[in-house]
Amino acid sequence: MADKDLGQELENMEEGIENLKNKEFRIFGIKVTFMTVSALVAVLGSVLGALYGGFLMYQKVEQAIEFVDQQEEYQELMASYDQRMQIIETKLEEAVDYIRDIKGDLRDDILSIEKTADRVEDEVRKVEGEVRDIVQNAEERFENKRDALQNDYDEKANRLSESNQSRMDDLEDKVERELKDLEDRISKKLQRALDNPLAN
Repeated sequence: MADKDLGQELENMEEGIENLKNKEFRIFGIKVTFMTVSALVAVLGSVLGALYGGFLMYQKVEQAIEFVDQQEEYQELMASYDQRMQIIETKLEEAVDYIRDIKGDLRDDILSIEKTADRVEDEVRKVEGEVRDIVQNAEERFENKRDALQNDYDEKANRLSESNQSRMDDLEDKVERELKDLEDRISKKLQRALDNPLAN
């Protein structure tokens, strides 16, 4: 029964739609049917769609023009970057050549310094040997001079000692002689005095 009601309602709807097609309305004082309104809406939708599509197309064309402009700017930038890169590469090559020259000069300077250092080292060794010889000769001369001075001193000390001893011996002999003479004289005087006590 519900199926019959549904079928009936569908038929009623179809009849209403059929009636709606032929029914006239008044919009802004103009008589129109549902079909004319639908056609008008369709035409307006098409016009609006075309306008919207045109607007989108205009935006895409604008974007394409901007993109082309940007591409030209990028190409100009790339050209200027290429020029800068070429200048930088040239300067780098010049710097590398300059560094190579400096490296070669430094190598030559280092070799020259090493040769000079070797020569100086040889000279120092030679001078060191000469100084050693001079010091050794000076030590030998000093030793000889010291030995000679010591010998002279010893000889002079011995001579002085001998001379002093000889003088002491002479002095002792002289003192003994004088004492003996004095003693003899005193003895004689005493003897004389004893022998002749009245003579004094």
